Parts: sequence; C-alpha cells; structure tokens
Amino acid sequence: MPVRPNTTRLLRRLTSLALAAGVLTGAAACAGSAPNSSGAGGGASSSSASSTDGNTAAAASGSPTAPTGTLTIFAAASLKATFTQLGSKFEAANPGTTVTFSFAGSSDLVTQITGGAPADVFASADTKNMTKLTDASLVDGTPVNFATNVLEIATPPGNPAGVKTFADLANPDVKTVVCAPAVPCGSAAAAIESATGIQIPAVSEESAVTDVLGKVSSGEADAGLVYVTDVKGAGDAVEGVPFAESSNAVNTYPIGTLADTKNAGLAQAFIDYVTGVDGRAVLAAAGFGAP
Repeated sequence: MPVRPNTTRLLRRLTSLALAAGVLTGAAACAGSAPNSSGAGGGASSSSASSTDGNTAAAASGSPTAPTGTLTIFAAASLKATFTQLGSKFEAANPGTTVTFSFAGSSDLVTQITGGAPADVFASADTKNMTKLTDASLVDGTPVNFATNVLEIATPPGNPAGVKTFADLANPDVKTVVCAPAVPCGSAAAAIESATGIQIPAVSEESAVTDVLGKVSSGEADAGLVYVTDVKGAGDAVEGVPFAESSNAVNTYPIGTLADTKNAGLAQAFIDYVTGVDGRAVLAAAGFGAP
C-alpha cells in the first residue's frame, strides 16, 4: 500500500524530534562531567577536596609539625644535671631547636620572671613558687607536676663529724649548712624541723641547693641538707646520710609555659618531653621520684 503524504511528513517530524532529544541529552551529560575532566574551575575544586581529606588524616594521625626555634628554660638548681641532659636529647630529637637554661634557686627565678626576665618555661622545685607565678597570671595554662624529691644529709668524704642522724645536726659543734627558707630546700628543712621539734643551728643559709653542696664538698661545712638527687649526682665528692624524717617534707616539682613566651608550641613540646617516657627515665635514673 502506498504511504500517504501526511503520514510521511509525520514520520519525518518524529524522527527530527528524536534526534534533537539525543543531542540535548548528550550536551547535558558533557556539562555535568566537565568539572571533573578539565578546566581551571574543575581542577581547583578537586584539589581543595583532596587537601581537606589530607589535613583531616594528618590531624587524626597525631603527627604535628616538628617544633623549631630557640627555647629558654628557667629551672631549679637541683634540676641542672637532668635538664641539661634532657635539653641535649630534645635537641637531637628535634633538629632545628636550641634549648638554653638558667639554673638557680626557685625563689630567685620567680623574682627574675616577675621582674620581666625573658623565658619560655619555668620548672620549680616546689609548688609554692610556681603558685606565685600562676597567681600573677604569668603562667599560660596549668602547670604539670613531673617529679618529687626529698632531703638527705650530705657530708664530706669520710664523714669527719660522724653525722648519723637528723638529730646530730642540732649539735652546735657540727657545722651545718642549709638553704634559705624562701628556697624550696630550705622550706623543706624548716618543715622537718617543725615536725620533729629539732632545730638546726645552721652556720649559713644559701640561696641554692648547689651552694650548700659546694660548701660540703669543699670541706667548709661538716654537713648540709640537700636533695637525694644532689648526693647521687655528686658521686665521690660527698657522702650521703639518709634519714627517715625527710618523709615529712616531700617536694613536688611542677613545670609550666610562661605567659610571655614567643614560642608556645615549642615550650609545650619540651614539657611533653620532660613528662614523657624519655624524661621520666632520665629523672628516675637521677633519683627523682614520680609525681
């Protein structure tokens, strides 16, 4: 049967519409895939997404950027040997860092800090001196306790005065040297005197425990009240006489970042190192107790 003209025109029109629909569908598909294939806009969007995922992964892995810069630590005199060692270890573990120290009696260091001396971290031989700084808003955050220490009697080699007990220090014929009351080791000595009722007629009061140790090791004094860590660190230069009454005054050592630090991240990294596994091992080897 021959196709009618009207039917032919209808078929041609339907064919044209079908072709047009195919073209539109293809264009829409190309438009939707363009940002993922090429072009500046598409590239930036893809890079941003990858970067965000990478940062999230880095944060989750707990690997912050390695600390760099110079750090100034003010630390109690009794920490000189251990902190000098820890400073070297910290520098070796963190290339690009330099750690400098100022060691003195904790009370002297507090005076320097309140007077504006630049420092990043303060480590005290007692909580009382640290509290002075926190009360003055000179410490950033909350200090962390990292060690404990107790007193021990130090004598020159051979113990010429024959000191055997804490009560022996009450003998005026025994030249005994102690720390000044404002210094943690002096405060501890005073606490033991108060607890036992035994008063020591000290021939001098020093501003740092290292000065007490120096007078004993040089033979200027028959005995001195220092920390067990000082006796251990002095080796053959002195002899130690432990005494049970020392338990009446256990000094706790706190460490904290100072408010005026210019490198809070590095300061915190050092504190984390001191309170971490390596720091605790060095402190324990020197005779410090756990906090």
